[in-house]
Amino acid sequence: MTSLIGGALVWLWERGKRRRTLWRTARFFGMVPGESCLIIIGNKHHVPGVATHKEIRALIEVATLASHVGCDVVTESSDNFRGSNDTKTEFCIGGPMGDANVRTGGHLRAHVPGVTILPYGTGPDSVAFVVGGQRYGFDRGNVEYAVVAKFRPPESTRPVFLVCGHTSLTNQAAIHFLKRNHREVAASLGTVDRFCVVIKVSDIATYGFQRASFERDVTAEAFAAH
Repeated sequence: MTSLIGGALVWLWERGKRRRTLWRTARFFGMVPGESCLIIIGNKHHVPGVATHKEIRALIEVATLASHVGCDVVTESSDNFRGSNDTKTEFCIGGPMGDANVRTGGHLRAHVPGVTILPYGTGPDSVAFVVGGQRYGFDRGNVEYAVVAKFRPPESTRPVFLVCGHTSLTNQAAIHFLKRNHREVAASLGTVDRFCVVIKVSDIATYGFQRASFERDVTAEAFAAH
């Protein structure tokens, strides 16, 4: 009898631990188990209607996360979707350069005004992210960055989780990294209800999307008006 009681207590403790882990994950990403998530997917640069293989992989990263938490998924193209995310947690994936994801550009202007993307050019600052006076340059295939922001538009009841990377590989890397390390990232933030962080992806030629790291919390700078 003692062993049965002990086994039941262990089972209950493990079950409770899994539920707490699940809810921490859901809260970080802004999801509610049993509800729906909206994934906005971008295009290949200057090629409307064509998503890259790596953008699809980024979408799959989010879809598997949603499945783990217990959420349904609805996908929309950034070319076609207009309006509020309303009652659905929105994952908007991809940067706005080359009209790859025009919705990302709108979100940045409306809700994350402290993030600037420098124009395309031939110099070292081409398409660099600038937040709080700090530049995060684009060294294709070597070191790239993603800006990840979570915020709730005033007309919505659920947040937007914005992933704006230099490339589609960087988008995938940022999502993959945060899925695995959100507890550590959350511990470094003041709150997980609204935040903006920079994720660094390095040694891409060797490790692809799997060598990502937390670069900096830029919440205060990102949400401040210029």
